[in-house]
Amino acid sequence: MSEHSGHSVAIVGTGSYLPSKVLTNDDLSKIIDTTDEWIQSRTGICERRIAADDEATSDMCAVAATRALEQAGVAAEEVGLIIVATVTPDMVFPSTACFVQHKIGASNAFCFDIEAACSGFLFSLDTARRFLDGGSVETALVIGGEKLSTVTDWEDRATCVLFGDGAGAAVLQRKTNNGRGILESVAGSDGGLAHLLNIPGGGSRNPTTKETIDQRLQYMKMAGNEVFKHAVRCMCDAATKVLEKANLTWDDVTWVVPHQANMRIINAIANRFDGNIDKFCINLNRYGNMSGASVPVALDESVRDGRIKPGDIVLFVAFGGGFTWGATVMEWGHGK
Repeated sequence: MSEHSGHSVAIVGTGSYLPSKVLTNDDLSKIIDTTDEWIQSRTGICERRIAADDEATSDMCAVAATRALEQAGVAAEEVGLIIVATVTPDMVFPSTACFVQHKIGASNAFCFDIEAACSGFLFSLDTARRFLDGGSVETALVIGGEKLSTVTDWEDRATCVLFGDGAGAAVLQRKTNNGRGILESVAGSDGGLAHLLNIPGGGSRNPTTKETIDQRLQYMKMAGNEVFKHAVRCMCDAATKVLEKANLTWDDVTWVVPHQANMRIINAIANRFDGNIDKFCINLNRYGNMSGASVPVALDESVRDGRIKPGDIVLFVAFGGGFTWGATVMEWGHGK
C-alpha cells in the first residue's frame, strides 16, 4: 500500500487483444513430429493465437490499451505514463511504448519498455505504481504484449508447441476511495541462469549475420526441465514472500493469476499451497505461453467474465527468462 496516507494505487480498467488466427495442436502435427495428445499431456495447451504478418507487437498493444481505457472511462490524453513489457519489440529502438503512444493518441505520456521476459508485466506494474505513488503521474498504462511467433523456432518441437501471440493492458490510477488497491510486490532475478532460457542472436553479443541466422540463433532456446524446476521454486517463494509482506495468508487469496507457461507448473504451485486449482485463473489451454502478455490477458478475461469482483484479494505471480520472477498482491477495487 502507498506510504502516503489517504490514497492507494489501483487498477481501474483492463483490456486485451488476441489475434484471429488459431493454431491448434493438430495443425502443428502437420509440420512437426508431434501429436495433440503429446502436447496436451505435457503442457496443457490445446491451441494458441498467431499474429498476422503485418501485425506488430505495438498494433496488438494499442488495441488492448484502447479497450482498457474504454473500460476505465479514461481518455488517452489523461495518461501520463506508458510502460510496455515485451521481449518482441517492434524494433530495437525506439521503444514499443512510443509506438503505442502515437497509435492511441496519448500525447501527454512519457514512455518506455521493460524487458523482463515473462515477469515483465509484474515488473512494469510495480514500476508504474511507484511513479503514481510518488505523485509524478496520476494515470498510467501498463501493457504486456508479445509476437512470440517471430522468435519461435518452428523446427524445434520442444519449444514451438508452447508459445503464442497477444497483448493485455491495465490502467492504473491514484485513488482516494477505491479499497486498498495494490498492497505489496516482490521481485527477483538470477543472471547466472540466463543460459537456460534465452535468444542468443541479434544483440551485441551475437549481432545478426548470415552465420548466426544459419545457426538459428535468432530463436528462443530453452532447457525445459531446468526451467521447470526453477519456475516452481521461485514462483512459490515469491507468492509466500508477498503474502507475508501484506500480512495475508494463502486462505485470504480469492484468485491467483499466474504466468501461463505450463499446466504442470501451475498444478505444482497449487499443490505446494492448498491444492485448490479452482482459485487459479487459467487460459493456457487456449493461448499457450504469451510471455509478458499472459498475466494481463488472463486478468482481463477474469474481470470481464465476472470472476474477479470488488473486494477480492488477487495474487499475481510470474517467472521468466533472466531468470526473473515476481509476485504482486492487491485488493480489487470498484473501478473509476
